[in-house]
Amino acid sequence: MTAVFDATIRDGVCRLARPDTRWLSTGYAGGEGRAPAAYNCTVPEGWTRTDLDAYVAERLDAAGFSADGPALLTGVDQRHARRARLGPVEAVATAGVSNPAALPVDAAARTDGGQHAGTVNVVVGTTRSLAPGALPNLLTVAAEAKAATLLELVGVPGTTTDAVVAACDPAGDPARFSGSATAVGGAARACVRDAVAASLRSRHPDGEYAAESGVVTDDRATVSRLLTSDP
Repeated sequence: MTAVFDATIRDGVCRLARPDTRWLSTGYAGGEGRAPAAYNCTVPEGWTRTDLDAYVAERLDAAGFSADGPALLTGVDQRHARRARLGPVEAVATAGVSNPAALPVDAAARTDGGQHAGTVNVVVGTTRSLAPGALPNLLTVAAEAKAATLLELVGVPGTTTDAVVAACDPAGDPARFSGSATAVGGAARACVRDAVAASLRSRHPDGEYAAESGVVTDDRATVSRLLTSDP
């Protein structure tokens, strides 16, 4: 099975390369654009830099990477990165365990923590050429799969610092849709689930997850019906 990305790890930076790729990122300098690569950079413990553009440029230069592209930041060592491939899709994930973002639905639900997962970065890409709305939808599908996997394994849908990058090949076979019932969306769900789960197992083979910090969103919003002029 041919990989979607050419992956290289050097000096704590993972480069995922594919020529002339469309990327959509929720990272610190996110948005949509074309570039030959995306990056996942491990930051050291106690890292406090706020000049992120300069920091990422320094890290890429030190690692010998010169191509532009979206970048994500994580406290997870890249030795725990895992890739999963299925059909026209590949996902690469690093998963941490430090800063859960719990979202209890039941007001009486326990919100004191328990087993939680931390920073999770996911890059998902396809060899298909996605329609304009299908690339953002692929990102949504990947985020849903990440949340479902974390809920199943560690009891929270995400962390305070998660990020997702979605990518497609503009020269590939066209695909109008990327929802969960499509070939692209279904494969993305499986790849994200398996890559995130494998990265978590790599860091915590005993299945024990410790929350150092995080948030619990247990505020309640005011809910009302929408007004209508229909009879």
